[in-house]
Amino acid sequence: MNTMESKKSSFWLIMLAIFFGNFMAILSTTTINVAFPIFITEFHANLGSVQWMMAGFMLATGVIAPTVGFFGDLLSYKRLYIIALSGFTLFSGMCIIAWNIESLVTFRILQGVFSGAIIPTTMTMIYQLVEKERQAFAMSLWSLSSMLAPAFGPTLGGWLTEYFGWESLFMLNLPIGIAAIIAASLFVPYYRLNKKASFDLYGFITVISSSILLLLAFSEGNAWGWTSVKTLSCIGIGIISLILFIRRELTVSEPLLNLRVFKFNRFTYSLIINCIITASLYSGSFLIPIFLQNIQHESALDTALVLLPGSVVMAFSTPIVGKLYSKIGPFPLIMSGVILVGFSTWELSHLSLQSTNLYVAGWMTLRYVGIAFAFMPVTNAGMTAIPKENAGHGSAVTNWIRQATGALSIGVFSSILAARSLTHGMELKEDNLTARLAEHAKAMATNDVFLTASIICALGVPLVFLLRKKPQALSTGIK
Repeated sequence: MNTMESKKSSFWLIMLAIFFGNFMAILSTTTINVAFPIFITEFHANLGSVQWMMAGFMLATGVIAPTVGFFGDLLSYKRLYIIALSGFTLFSGMCIIAWNIESLVTFRILQGVFSGAIIPTTMTMIYQLVEKERQAFAMSLWSLSSMLAPAFGPTLGGWLTEYFGWESLFMLNLPIGIAAIIAASLFVPYYRLNKKASFDLYGFITVISSSILLLLAFSEGNAWGWTSVKTLSCIGIGIISLILFIRRELTVSEPLLNLRVFKFNRFTYSLIINCIITASLYSGSFLIPIFLQNIQHESALDTALVLLPGSVVMAFSTPIVGKLYSKIGPFPLIMSGVILVGFSTWELSHLSLQSTNLYVAGWMTLRYVGIAFAFMPVTNAGMTAIPKENAGHGSAVTNWIRQATGALSIGVFSSILAARSLTHGMELKEDNLTARLAEHAKAMATNDVFLTASIICALGVPLVFLLRKKPQALSTGIK
C-alpha cells in the first residue's frame, strides 16, 4: 500500500536530491587513489595498508548491498537514504581527523558501508517515485551523476591533494553531504509500499559472510595466489554460505533479499548483460592506467587527461540516451552499445610501446560512448520488468551482483596480466630481445587481457536479442 505524507514532489526536485547523494558516493571512490603516495608518507605506512582505503571501501559497499531491500522496506527508502547520507558525511568528517593509518582505514570502511546503501537506494526511489514514462530519462540523470564522478574525480583529487592536502579529499564531502541531506528531507516524499517484515537473521549472516569471503577472495586472490589455502578457503566457504543463503531466501516467507525477482526473465537477461558490460568497463579502468604509467611512464595527471575526454563524452551522452530510449526502446541502444564496447576493446588489444596518447584516448572515448548507450538502457529494461513494490530488492540484487562482478573482473584480469607478462617475457628472452624486455612483455600481456574482455563482450550480443521480447505483465507482485 502506497502512503504519501504530502503531495508528490516535482520530478526535478526529487532528481536533485538523488543526484547529490549518488554523485557524492561515487566521487569518493575516484578521488582517493591519486593520494596514495601522500598517505604513505604522511602516516609512515606501507602500500599494502594504504590500499585497504580502496579495497576496504569497495568491500563494504558490496557487503551492504544485499540488505538494502529489507532496510528500505523496514524504514522507508526516504529514511534509509537520509541515514545513509548522514553516516557517509559523518565518517567523511572522521577521516579528516584520523590519527593513524589504521583509524583512517577504519573510518573509510565505515564510510563505504553507508555508500553501499546510497547507490541502490537512489536507484530504487526512481522506480518507486517517478512515473513510468519518465523513468528512462530519470535513470539517464542517475547515470549522469554516476559518470561525472569518475570523469572528474582523479583530476580533482590530484588538484586538491597538491594544493590543499589530503584532508581536502574528505572535506569536499561535507558540503555536498549536507546539501544532499537537506534536499532529501525537503523534496523526497515519505512513502512505504510494503509492510514491515521480520528480520531474517539467518539470511543476514549467510549473505554477509558469503559477500565478505567471496569479494575478499576476488580482490586479494592475485596477491595471495589463486591456488593458496587462504584464497581457496575463502572461495569454498563463501560458496557454501551463498548456497545456504539462496536456499533460505527461496523458502522463507519474508526474505531479507527477495531472489524471486529472477523469475522475471527480462530482469535476469538484462542483469547478465549488465555484468558483461561491467567486466568490460573494469578491464579498461584497470589496464589503461597500468599501460600508460608502468609501460609508457606517463604521469598520473597525464593518465587522467587521457581518460578525461571519454569520461566527459560518456557523461554527457547519457541524457541523450535517456531521450532516445523513450522513442526507440532499449534494444537498438543496448545492441549498438555492446557492439561499440566490444569493437573498441578489441582495437585496444593492439597496443604497443609506440601507441600514442591520442590513439588510446580515441578508442577509450568510443568505448565510453558504447557504455553510455548500453548501461542505462539495460538497467532500465531489467528494473521495469519488476513490480514497483519489489524495486528495492531488484536494485539490491543488481548492485550486489555488479559489485561482485567488478571485484571478480579485477582479480581475474590481474592474474591474466601477471601470467601473460611472465610468459611473454620468457618468449622475448628466448629470442634475445632484451631491450625494454619488461615493457614489451607487459604491453603484450595487456593486449591479451583486452582480447579476453572483447570476447566476453561478444558473448553478450546473443543475449541482447532476448530483450526484444515483450516484457511480462506486472499485474501482481512477487510473493
